[in-house]
Amino acid sequence: MQDGTFTSAGHLHETCRGDAYARDCPTRQLLDRIGDKWSVLILLLLGEEEMRFSRLKQRIDGISQKMLSHTLRSLERDGLLTRHPVATVPVTVSYRITPLGRDLLGALRMMIDWAETRMSEVAAAQARFDRERVPA
Repeated sequence: MQDGTFTSAGHLHETCRGDAYARDCPTRQLLDRIGDKWSVLILLLLGEEEMRFSRLKQRIDGISQKMLSHTLRSLERDGLLTRHPVATVPVTVSYRITPLGRDLLGALRMMIDWAETRMSEVAAAQARFDRERVPA
């Protein structure tokens, strides 16, 4: 197997020339983007229904307007969602997930299901770790 090549579901995919952990590796860049908390939350919401910017902002606790705009733009650039201006005064914009985004959402749901199923085990491990690390 060549450098920068990974086995995935029985197929070989060349991801980067050289180091797959390099900052400029396209696969790493995509994983960084889709793995961030804001992208995941936005895709989950748009997987339920098309939404306007203001509704996304309301639903995602803690996201700033600037971060929401930046993340939506990145997800649109990656083909995971589309932006639809609506001819109103003032102009409103709605966002919807694309087939590519819906495909990604399937993989994300598997990770979310895992987290929800295993949260009690993770909490127990955290409590054990904290007890062992606390000075007596």
